[in-house]
Amino acid sequence: MIRLTFLLRRPSDMSLKTFQDYRRNRHGPMVASYSALLKIRKYVQVQMIEDPLNEEFRNSRGTAKPYDGVEEVWWDSREDVLAALRSSEGQEALRILIEDEKKFIDLKRSPLWFGYEVPQINPVPENIVATEKSPLVKLYYVLHHHIEQSLEEAQFYWRVSHGPKVRQVGQAIRTIRYIQVHRLDDKLNSAFAEARGIEEALYFGHAELWLDRAEMLTSFSAPEGIAALEALIEDERGFIDFSRSALWLTKEHIFINH
Repeated sequence: MIRLTFLLRRPSDMSLKTFQDYRRNRHGPMVASYSALLKIRKYVQVQMIEDPLNEEFRNSRGTAKPYDGVEEVWWDSREDVLAALRSSEGQEALRILIEDEKKFIDLKRSPLWFGYEVPQINPVPENIVATEKSPLVKLYYVLHHHIEQSLEEAQFYWRVSHGPKVRQVGQAIRTIRYIQVHRLDDKLNSAFAEARGIEEALYFGHAELWLDRAEMLTSFSAPEGIAALEALIEDERGFIDFSRSALWLTKEHIFINH
């Protein structure tokens, strides 16, 4: 499968509540109504939650401001994306969706890219969701590498070195699920960005970790958890530019899941 990650910043004159309400109640159903036409397999809205831990995460690494939300869209294949966009009906659906995005998204500051998943801690069945009423939260961590590194170097280290390190301490930090999503170096990225006038630079990928918030607080304050976190942050320092990356807690709302 191939997936789209679309990081969202709201306009400066729009409140977070207004942004979230419009997105959930107006834009989400609109995307869902075009899902068959656009061959969408899965569509999830990820909402930033206002949590004091977000500031602690920023301070621990010196990271940038979180995004207000994320649109996650899956297709069975790249060919399905192209097939949907080559039809006149698909092109018109995309135009309508982009026009609606302009009503609640600051598109210039909202990057998007296509990527592929690399599961690292992945219980079966894959039905873990951080819903609004669940005690689970989803930690979103979008990543920029150091300018002296290439995309391939950063992704390789993340996949084969850092990922196993997280698995080794997964129990200590009470990680329920951990997925790496690596950016594809694909012309689709620029095509989707140009259609929206996006100016912000692309990340090389992002990490998703599902945790029980209460258990997370307990583990992060225990000696074993503190040591594990310190070791992970030190390892991250070698391939992540903290000042241009961001991490924050979120909740998920699934609109489509075939």
